[in-house]
Amino acid sequence: MRAIASPLSPVTKPPGKNWLAGLSLFSSTATLVCCALPMTVVAVAGGATLVSLTTAVPQLIWLSEHKAALFALAGFLLIAAGLLQWHGRHAPCPIEPAAARACQQARRTNRLIYIVSVVIFLIGFVTAFVLPRLLF
Repeated sequence: MRAIASPLSPVTKPPGKNWLAGLSLFSSTATLVCCALPMTVVAVAGGATLVSLTTAVPQLIWLSEHKAALFALAGFLLIAAGLLQWHGRHAPCPIEPAAARACQQARRTNRLIYIVSVVIFLIGFVTAFVLPRLLF
């Protein structure tokens, strides 16, 4: 027999927490597109390829011009997502075995997504702010 979670069951997540994790991953990925991608393209293929890339995707120039705001927003979202995960780390899972497994799997997946987001953010931060100061 399959257990059905009630609307008050801990299996259902509040709507505010779901979109924040996705938004933090999206904003961290945008930091890579802003800064790490153009640097890698120039290092591997040269300046002509970067010109072709910015001609095809002119939004890269806008992202590069506003990288401080982009990193501030991404950092804020990552901190907020981390605080929400920290706050809910000891929240109870349902007693039913299937629902408990789903709850634990969701927690592991959320933790993995958060760690990947932080790593992506740090790679983008190093390529945007640290490497230019060291190299030039």
